[in-house]
Amino acid sequence: MSVDLAGRRVLVVGLARAGAAAVDALLAQGAEVVAFSLDETPAAGRLRAVGVEVHVGREEETLTQGIDLMVKSPGVRADAPLVTAARARGVPVWDELELGARLLSNPILAVTGTNGKTTTTALLGEMLRAGGFGGEVAGNIGRALSSLAGQVDPEAWIVCEVGVFQVEELEVFHPRVGVLLNLEPDHLDRYDEFERYAATKLRMFELQTGADVAIVPRGYGPVPGAARRIEFSTDEPLPAEPSIPGAHNRENAAAATLAARAVGVSDEDIARALRTFRGVAHRIEDVASVGGVRYVNDSKATNVAAALRAVDALRPAPLHLILGGRGKNESYAPLAAALGPQDRAYLIGEAADAIAADLAAAGVGHDVAGDLETAVAHASAAATDGEIVLLSPACASFDQFRDFEARGDAFRALVERLR
Repeated sequence: MSVDLAGRRVLVVGLARAGAAAVDALLAQGAEVVAFSLDETPAAGRLRAVGVEVHVGREEETLTQGIDLMVKSPGVRADAPLVTAARARGVPVWDELELGARLLSNPILAVTGTNGKTTTTALLGEMLRAGGFGGEVAGNIGRALSSLAGQVDPEAWIVCEVGVFQVEELEVFHPRVGVLLNLEPDHLDRYDEFERYAATKLRMFELQTGADVAIVPRGYGPVPGAARRIEFSTDEPLPAEPSIPGAHNRENAAAATLAARAVGVSDEDIARALRTFRGVAHRIEDVASVGGVRYVNDSKATNVAAALRAVDALRPAPLHLILGGRGKNESYAPLAAALGPQDRAYLIGEAADAIAADLAAAGVGHDVAGDLETAVAHASAAATDGEIVLLSPACASFDQFRDFEARGDAFRALVERLR
């Protein structure tokens, strides 16, 4: 859906990757942009240099005066002071994803869910490219959707990973094919209850019509919108078995296969992608083997359900599991129940004490290491031939790291030092 933004004064709130991309896209459309960030970011200096009015620090509601539109980054809460002030003035508020949808005419295949989104999005990108359908990947995978405006063939399919923070302010975002992988507790630090989190996730499907497709887990309840429904399960027959390990990845592959077929990709091309796809960084990623001990980076596991998938995928080996970071108001009891006397946990970050309490209640051995460097040192000293040191934190990274990528990169560097 095209939109005329020339001459309109737009306030962009948040200057991480998505917000910075939104500013660039708006400038390309001829908009007059004002940008706000709570903290100084690398993008802030670059944008000042090209004449953008950038504000950093306290949220001054006066910034919403004279604004025609607000675009907010995923990290900005829907109840943030500037967002609330904009609504009070009758200013439209869009998510960055909404801006991207309005600037692009491309058909979109969107993937949402609590866990598996990045892997499935990347796999679908390979499937669509194998079939000649485009297959640019964007969204929560790290490349803002708005950054593709004017950069891709308008007929090419875009595979978009959709996180819950990206769909709070949608009006036109409309995937031709929408995929729901799963819904499990997550982000309960931002949403008061699971039901509200789940309802926000499902907003992605609201504008789908009878000409569209919604792919959901077998037996899942109703989703909004009018799309034709297709269900998948772990035991779905596939054109080829995926090369990446774990029952959860076979489930991801099943969802991706049905989505690619809905676009029109042949089973032959789907099979080729399934055989060659090697997974994504920071998700059950083999780093090295040192002294017979395998080191695995699963920094992307930022909730309990994701960590449980990694534990299950790496059995039956004994695990030295590094857990912790900034918690999301989840119970760690299910994770404690999945660990046995052959396993040991090493706890870091703000959530260490809460995790320790649940591990102690289950009789699981653990050390409160405090930081990642200490945890890797303790785990490597204790691990023996045939065992696995696994970073799968079940928590966000923001107490000690910029993001989960920085945490995973730090883990890799520590393992390389062991070599």
